Amino acid sequence: MNFIFISPHFPHTYWEFCERLQRNGVRVLGIADAPYDQLSAELKSSLTEYYRVDNLENYDQVYRAVAFFAFKYGKIDWIESNNEYWLGQDARLRTDFHVTTGLQADEVQAVKEKSAMKKFFAKGGIPTARQIQCVQGYYAVEAFVRDVGFPVIAKPNVGVGAGGTYKIADFGELSHFFETVQNVAQYVVEEFITGDICSYDAVIDSHSKPLFESMTVWPPSIMDIVNRQLDLSYYVAPVMPESLRALGRQTVEAFGVKSRFVHLEFFRLDCDRKGLGQKGDFVALEVNMRPAGGYTPDMINFAHSTDVYRIWADMIAYDKSQTAAGYQHDRGNALSLPWKDEYYCAFASRRDIYSYRHSDAEVAERYARQMVMQERMPEILSGAMGQQMFTVRLKTYEEVESFVAYVHEKA
Repeated sequence: MNFIFISPHFPHTYWEFCERLQRNGVRVLGIADAPYDQLSAELKSSLTEYYRVDNLENYDQVYRAVAFFAFKYGKIDWIESNNEYWLGQDARLRTDFHVTTGLQADEVQAVKEKSAMKKFFAKGGIPTARQIQCVQGYYAVEAFVRDVGFPVIAKPNVGVGAGGTYKIADFGELSHFFETVQNVAQYVVEEFITGDICSYDAVIDSHSKPLFESMTVWPPSIMDIVNRQLDLSYYVAPVMPESLRALGRQTVEAFGVKSRFVHLEFFRLDCDRKGLGQKGDFVALEVNMRPAGGYTPDMINFAHSTDVYRIWADMIAYDKSQTAAGYQHDRGNALSLPWKDEYYCAFASRRDIYSYRHSDAEVAERYARQMVMQERMPEILSGAMGQQMFTVRLKTYEEVESFVAYVHEKA
């Protein structure tokens, strides 16, 4: 089997996807614009061959790289990046090279455009916030807002995270938004929903059935965290409510997801909302047809004592996996810890613009036995996730709250 992995060096833990594929007997071929010497030793040893392009954004260059591999190794079976940014290019490459194991060029719109997602939510009977596209014009949006009420959220129709997102509180701000935001026609406006963001993270087989499922809980103020440069914390939960599991599977069916690692986002309502549900119910936010960002896959491993990189690679090679919770994770200082079963895995980060009461060294010392990851975040992720991160594995939610409070306490 020939698998082309696009941009396998970012995030830097993605070498693990490649290594698990190689372990399953898959030939892994890498394409990226990073110099070969800058690749990690682990990634180098996981790739059969690496093709460097000058610019990964240049489709012609990437096309020629795929063509070279096809000429040298024969039929290409998979093309994948597991990265939101490259979903469209991945799909175009699959279509051009007749690779059928993944989204095609004419299918990617449904999972990248927020307006297109709404149609699939409706088809699946999945509750979701009401929305209007700004391309319909100011007066149409004004009428929509009069119906749903303020505040509302304006965000790019195609985008990831909370970048470029606005909370609009009155008609003056709505008018200002239309007058000042570039490419306003490429935005959507949604009714404002409050509550935690809970993601359904799963590896899905070719029959749209989950091989593995997990829940990550994100703060309800993620937009403010990004736009106002606030501290970030989130955690992978040890268990998933059955209502979220059912809704996640329902969403997978509605979108026809096959053979993918997915990150599906839902609001957990903090109050009753007419037409959507009662407090504690889940309401769809958006779908992401790739793993959760940053080091969340590693956090999932630590929370469930498993190996989602291996589960994903097993799905690719065998369309099934024998790996289950209880797997002894084998990276870092986790080897010396008697972890098993299910835990909370919590992430808390710091920003260089703030002064904290406890030094990084004090955090590391206090949580030495629970610490599973600790490092400076890559520059490209620091805007959303902060500069210095700490990740721990804990037994109770109360311990999670205490950890976050300790890391974020200001001087």
